[in-house]
Amino acid sequence: MEHLVIIGNGIAGITTARRVRKMSDMKITVISAETKYFFSRTALMYVYMGHMRFNDIKPYEDWFWEKNRIELIYALVTSIDTDNKKVKLADNSEISYDKLVIATGSKTNKFGWKGEYLPGVQGFYSLQDLELLEENTKNISQAVIVGGGLIGIELAEMLHSRNIYVTFLVREEFYWNNILPREDSILISRHILEHGFDLKLNVQLKEILAGENGRVKSVITDKGEEIKCQFVGLTPGVHPNIDVVKNSKVETNRGVLVNEYFETNIPDVYAAGDCVELKFAEPGSRFRFEQLWYTGKMHGETLAQTLCGKRTKYERGVWFNSAKFLNIEYQTYGFVSAKPKDDETHFYWEHPSAKKAVRFVYKNDDHSVIGMNTYGIRYRHEIFEKWIKEKKRIEFVLEHLTEANFDPEFYEKHEKEILKKFNNDNDGADLKLKSATKLSLSEKKII
Repeated sequence: MEHLVIIGNGIAGITTARRVRKMSDMKITVISAETKYFFSRTALMYVYMGHMRFNDIKPYEDWFWEKNRIELIYALVTSIDTDNKKVKLADNSEISYDKLVIATGSKTNKFGWKGEYLPGVQGFYSLQDLELLEENTKNISQAVIVGGGLIGIELAEMLHSRNIYVTFLVREEFYWNNILPREDSILISRHILEHGFDLKLNVQLKEILAGENGRVKSVITDKGEEIKCQFVGLTPGVHPNIDVVKNSKVETNRGVLVNEYFETNIPDVYAAGDCVELKFAEPGSRFRFEQLWYTGKMHGETLAQTLCGKRTKYERGVWFNSAKFLNIEYQTYGFVSAKPKDDETHFYWEHPSAKKAVRFVYKNDDHSVIGMNTYGIRYRHEIFEKWIKEKKRIEFVLEHLTEANFDPEFYEKHEKEILKKFNNDNDGADLKLKSATKLSLSEKKII
């Protein structure tokens, strides 16, 4: 019987295992040193905040794995021998495979800061990080978070729930504006400040200092300021966890290099999830890495087809992500660059409350929408995805925006204000619609 070994029990590895089991009778072994059972990584914050227990974030009962003949081994893989098709574990035992999937996830970025390994300093990604966070934040009152991204705001909200005062050190001009356009990042920055956080912009970490007990006592910024704290959260992003692969014959760059079928350079060795680098994406593009929950799931679904004899090319479709900045929901679709490119235009509308906003990005030549950001307004995923796929014009999208409302019965609608802003921004421009039955944005003003 053919033996499939999967290193890593995150969403990519477990989706692969489950889909393979549905399609074949091959022997499946999943090896992980993080946990004995699969869990929802995106829900870890709610365990810390007391909203859920760890058992609540396990999608499957513990008996599920034995019933479905998926063996889970709680162990650390220390090396991969592709010549003899074996993986070696920390206890020196070996497991043979016929096919191997590397799904080892991500690790927190560190940049060689002095003191970054002190007690009380950590990142936040794994279950072990959550357990360490419980220990590191007992009876503390002040924390510093380094980095302005989604993990940083998540960790800040967690600490805030326990009345721990948080100072952000963000090297950008505004929060996350290496990714978000200027107005968007200003909105988020303002929101963070309104929640009582100390947001220090254009500031970088220089050094982390230890107290007499050996634990962190403060940080020094590149401006020479010393900030007292008992905890430092390092959240300047993550990178592929490829430690176990580096000494093997599997080709790596920043991640495990794979083609459209998640095949590596070694026959019968595959990789999926956060740890991969997609060779078919443009060099230097951030889309060479897809470190999201839903893309990890898609990786596993696609790879399982190939493993079971139906070689299937990966097609992600329209890029999508969602998150929360404290109590502002954020959605993004397609391509929204931090700064408009020469061949595109950005349209931005913000509600007077400064808690809601939308951004549309469209091509200058044919007005086709290529990207959208929303804040505090929830729209339907399938509608936005459809419009981008079909290259709908910005005029069409704005006039049909009510069709994307998530729940018009309970949510306040803002289509008229958005249309009015677009009309004012484009007064006199040639933006007439093809359909005579629809309102021409260039000819009428919506009040």
